[in-house]
Amino acid sequence: MINIGKRREVFFDDAMIDTEKTTASKKLHECIRRDLAILHDEPWEGDCSNYHNLFKDENGIYRMYYLGWSFGRKGICVCYAESHDGILWIKPKLGICEYNGSFENNIILDPSTAIFDNFMVMKDPNQLKGSEELYKAICSIKSEKSKKYELWCFTSADAIHFKKAWMMTDKGAFDTLNTVLWDKYTKKYYAYIRDFHDKEGCKPIRDIRVMTSDDFHKWTIPVQLDFKGSNDYPLYTNVVQKYYRADHVFVGFPSRYVERPQWNSNFERLCGKEKRLERMKAEPRFGLTVTDCVFMCSRDGMKWDRTDEAFMRPGPEEPYNWVYGDCYPSVGMVETNGSYPGTDNEISIYSYNNHWSNTPAKLWRYTIRLDGFVSRNASYKEKKLVTKPFIYKGKSLHINFSTSAIGYIYITLHSEEGKSITSCELFGDSTNRIVDFEDGSVSDLQGKSVVMEIRMSDADLYSFIFE
Repeated sequence: MINIGKRREVFFDDAMIDTEKTTASKKLHECIRRDLAILHDEPWEGDCSNYHNLFKDENGIYRMYYLGWSFGRKGICVCYAESHDGILWIKPKLGICEYNGSFENNIILDPSTAIFDNFMVMKDPNQLKGSEELYKAICSIKSEKSKKYELWCFTSADAIHFKKAWMMTDKGAFDTLNTVLWDKYTKKYYAYIRDFHDKEGCKPIRDIRVMTSDDFHKWTIPVQLDFKGSNDYPLYTNVVQKYYRADHVFVGFPSRYVERPQWNSNFERLCGKEKRLERMKAEPRFGLTVTDCVFMCSRDGMKWDRTDEAFMRPGPEEPYNWVYGDCYPSVGMVETNGSYPGTDNEISIYSYNNHWSNTPAKLWRYTIRLDGFVSRNASYKEKKLVTKPFIYKGKSLHINFSTSAIGYIYITLHSEEGKSITSCELFGDSTNRIVDFEDGSVSDLQGKSVVMEIRMSDADLYSFIFE
């Protein structure tokens, strides 16, 4: 029996669904590119400014961290930007690090501290305000002794001034944006890192691994994510985070690494041919590899449901896309106003382009519907969605749904005791529609085992919540 209480349930996976009785199909949705968030045109930034990650702090400020660097230029900086609305971002002059004789920049760490390859920051909910460990960052650092990369923790009291603290593990490759989070349900920290595994007849395959800790100091041995028998292909970044509207669910947006074995006629016609051939002089895979992004989710952080269809594609050919480095979404989401007056809020995420182009990288803002990554979908022909038995608490049912003009949704709650209530016809497009029932009240069935049966035509259902 699933006790959902008043939490929001999403349809990213089948956790709530009776798959034998459900005919509504799973539908993956795409985000939409909106506007330019940051142009990485400072001298210490460049065409490889990447691995953006952000979180919302006190006073509604969003803090963003990313690497500043350019292909062929030595030295990688860790940079900082901030925003109050997720749309307008500023690069404050922090006066922390010197660059070309000036401290007027947004650099918080530079190569004098370490050889950085990535840097991800979280605010630790287990630390009090003023603690030197209130903000924790993880990054890979090349050991001077072993010449191998290690995963290290950096700490800060103010989210700006960081100091090197302790090594977390040396078991991994780490050359991507590694991520870390706190799970209040298991009371553990989860860190997601990159490594390789062997596969017969193939080069070592890039993969994602997870390790956990009770105190952020002592960590378990990293283990490979369990994709429940899905196809085994290389994954680069992981972008794992808790979904903020349903924080019992983990989500990730791993970039998929696709390396063609050799140059072919399609490369001759693909955008960016000259730059691609230039990069191949340094290493062939720099021109033969392209990347996209898939979607994955989990209820325990270990076993994952993953789409094989792309959540984010490189998109229409521009001068400098369709490269190794496309579709690296930011870690972190911002809830922003709807794109059109009067419409519901949306989720903003960020991803950059112009990678390896010898022009400034551009960080773009993308939007997607609230809870809109995956829905249960019905075509014109009526389909059915049936849940597993669950218990809820609340006096009203709210759904996130969309229909056509002719489309509809009807919801019936069946109690274990044999009582049922059925909704009126639902049509429209809302992320928070209250469901009216014609023959009873939601409050009458709270605390009892129920099954939700949904009939739908030309419609999408994204989530539901009892309040």
